[in-house]
Amino acid sequence: MPAGTLYRGREGMWSWVAHRVTGVLIFFFLFVHVLDTALVRVSPEAYDKVVATYKTPIVAILEYGLVAAILFHALNGLRVIAVDFWSKGPRYQKQMLWTVVGVWVVLMLGAIYPVLGHAARELFGS
Repeated sequence: MPAGTLYRGREGMWSWVAHRVTGVLIFFFLFVHVLDTALVRVSPEAYDKVVATYKTPIVAILEYGLVAAILFHALNGLRVIAVDFWSKGPRYQKQMLWTVVGVWVVLMLGAIYPVLGHAARELFGS
């Protein structure tokens, strides 16, 4: 296949968009994380307040979204590497995309309890 076929078709376009969006979201998370961690030197009390907000159910849902973004970005990145460096990669890029999506769904289902378990107990009790 000629160069530029990696994102051909509807699935390829959406994987391209999702890869960029998840990359930007991860970047902003890291930026905020550096800022809130630096806050401990400026005002330990303010840092404690910020950390206390992280223990809320809404933030747990955001953490689950962060796990989803990082996991998809990583798996899709491996697919992009395979397409770029494996001679048969372009031929199998669509199958690899659906494999990435399948693995991502299975891992995200497995992450529900570890990531959202505390939030569920907060909302619904033990």
